[in-house]
Amino acid sequence: MKKTHFLYFIAVIFLGFTGCKEGAKTKRVVIIGLDGFSVEGFKTARHPNLDKLLADGVLSLNTRTVMPSVTLPNWTSHLTSGGPEQHGVVDNGWKIDDHKLPPVEKDGAGYYPSIFKILKEQVTEMKTAYYYNWSSLINSINKEYLDEHNFEENDEYSINYGKAFDFIVENQANPTLVFLYSVHIDHAGHNHKWMSPEYITAIEEVDVKIGEFIDKLKTEGLYVDTNFLLITDHGGIGNGHGGVSVREMEVPWGITGPGIRKGKLEEPNSNANTAMVISSMFGCKDTPKSWIGNVPESIFEK
Repeated sequence: MKKTHFLYFIAVIFLGFTGCKEGAKTKRVVIIGLDGFSVEGFKTARHPNLDKLLADGVLSLNTRTVMPSVTLPNWTSHLTSGGPEQHGVVDNGWKIDDHKLPPVEKDGAGYYPSIFKILKEQVTEMKTAYYYNWSSLINSINKEYLDEHNFEENDEYSINYGKAFDFIVENQANPTLVFLYSVHIDHAGHNHKWMSPEYITAIEEVDVKIGEFIDKLKTEGLYVDTNFLLITDHGGIGNGHGGVSVREMEVPWGITGPGIRKGKLEEPNSNANTAMVISSMFGCKDTPKSWIGNVPESIFEK
């Protein structure tokens, strides 16, 4: 049994804790979500800030997307640890009042349960935020469980990075989950082809913003107790994606911060694991029965 898991077990027995109200293992999680960020793009583009961040953590370059290798199904899987068979999001057109396949489990408003719901209901004083620049992205998430959400138009993301920083500073005394997403890499692929100069530039430009964001957290003394996740939804071929090729179906996935070991992730991994990993990091025990995600235990320090 890992030391952190043992300590949590002792706390539960001694104090009678349930759920994850007192057993939290992490202070703060920031999800950096980069839409359409392929393994080829990761290997080709220059991203010194991501490299420095991930050098202290675990990186996978063969994490599998869920099928289809399409945007909304995969981001929904990241944030719900369900597959399309469970959450019912099978394409980018999903809306709460207009979809082909109902979720197998619903909250009171009809949404498949997300990580935001689990944390808000089980972690005392939990704060959650969701920043995005593709308008349809939030359609499958119940906003009731978000303390702040903001949409930035025209593929811009600088305002959202600023808002995310402000939210973390304002809520630094609280357990916090921040989802910080951008679609501009994906749009560069669609408009100019995956691996085009424009696509590579899109990766390198956001790396600069990520570096600025991390530097600001360091200045405020908020970096060392923050866990970071780097996630994406699919790769691409030519101007598109949605197929089952390795280039579309295998993507980067990384995690770093307190309690995370350094090295390559050797275990099989899936986009559907992300929410389950986050729930584990906050000490949650009560996750939905329909979640299919697993926690790759080798990401944690022994």
